[in-house]
Amino acid sequence: MKDAQAFRILIRNGTVITLEQNSGRVANRVLERHSVLIEGDRIKKISPDVDLAQTQVDQTIDAAGKVVMPGLINAHMHFYSTLVRGLTKAESASDFQGVLDNLWWRLDRKLTLDDCRVSAMIPLVDAIRKGTTTLIDHHASPFAARGSLQAIAGAVKQTGLRASLCYEVSDRDGNQVANDGLNENIEFIKSTQSGADSHLRALFGLHASFTVGEKTLARAVEAARALNTGFHVHTAEAASDQEHALKTFGVRVVERFHEHGVLGPTTICAHCVHVDDRELALLAQTGTAVVHNPQSNMNNAVGTADILKMKNMGVLVGLGTDAMTVNMFEEARSGVWAQKLRQQDPGRGFSEPLEAVLFNNAIIADRYWNMGLGQLREGGAADLILLDYEAPTPLDSSNFLGHFCFGLAQTQVDTTICAGRVLMLRKKLMIDLDEAKLASDSRQLAASLWARF
Repeated sequence: MKDAQAFRILIRNGTVITLEQNSGRVANRVLERHSVLIEGDRIKKISPDVDLAQTQVDQTIDAAGKVVMPGLINAHMHFYSTLVRGLTKAESASDFQGVLDNLWWRLDRKLTLDDCRVSAMIPLVDAIRKGTTTLIDHHASPFAARGSLQAIAGAVKQTGLRASLCYEVSDRDGNQVANDGLNENIEFIKSTQSGADSHLRALFGLHASFTVGEKTLARAVEAARALNTGFHVHTAEAASDQEHALKTFGVRVVERFHEHGVLGPTTICAHCVHVDDRELALLAQTGTAVVHNPQSNMNNAVGTADILKMKNMGVLVGLGTDAMTVNMFEEARSGVWAQKLRQQDPGRGFSEPLEAVLFNNAIIADRYWNMGLGQLREGGAADLILLDYEAPTPLDSSNFLGHFCFGLAQTQVDTTICAGRVLMLRKKLMIDLDEAKLASDSRQLAASLWARF
């Protein structure tokens, strides 16, 4: 069998969308009748089809009538939420705290390690089908914290995708659980720091300001500094987070994180719905990434982040799904509608959510992987997708966002490739996985979880 590092794939005669960036400036190219040559886990060449037609390869994929573009990136996800689909036991809530009390905190306290693994497998497989090749996850299972990230990592490896994992440290379940969370982060981060496994990365997880006390926060910062890593933390998702910070600590949420040393270019602050100009300035000055999650914010009725103001103030804003879906096309479109409504102006808010998923998520991911994720360029990562799309109007780099929002987002992903490995071909999964058995196992685990719930 040929060495996997030398395996060569030729994707022929497609419309190649590069989504390239040079020094932070978009340099996207739309290349008709071009081919992409993959060697091992990297892109070897992007050229007109005629130039590569006679190249000797191990596998050829015909991309005629299809768009070839980078695999999408989800910058804030919660795999552990999968097994609540269809659950009817949670009481309705009238505010965000009620959502946490009635559903999510009741759920995460009952999760087992098997639940954690299967909860990850289901959305990871769906991510393959939806063209998402990299996910930045935020996990919680308070009474099965130890070993949980390795269980999820096993699912990531089995599916062939890439993921950054963390455990959300919180004081809400007592000192022992907080200690378990701290140690789970520390051990998993250490296991990924060699960088030898390009599929896995790690951040130091915190739940949110209102559930992490001063002592625990200080311990987390000390540990993260020793490991030279950033944080992944919910930030001002609801107004109640700010109210708690002001009442308890005398500062606003982002100010508190800044004072403790949480912010920085390798930290992700998810949501930031309720932040003021001073907090936005701190996020911009420290290079901290904000990840917007429009569908989740609308579902929880907490508001919509003003990502136009964030952009104008120099904040890097990515896009995540917060487990509402793994379909980044769907999330991007929802972000457009939500932002237009937020601005109360149909002429504003179109490009920003699309740029967040197409360009900013790539910048965020590259802070951890440093291999050109989210772009198609020679020497870069061979993470790409093929979509069924014969453009009905002229398509070029100047109008690509319109085609993405109103065309590509409504079509089907045909093929998904990650790290040079074909995970789905012609809409058929190519990984070693029995989907029927996975679904059966998931139903059994969910029934048991619901009984405990």
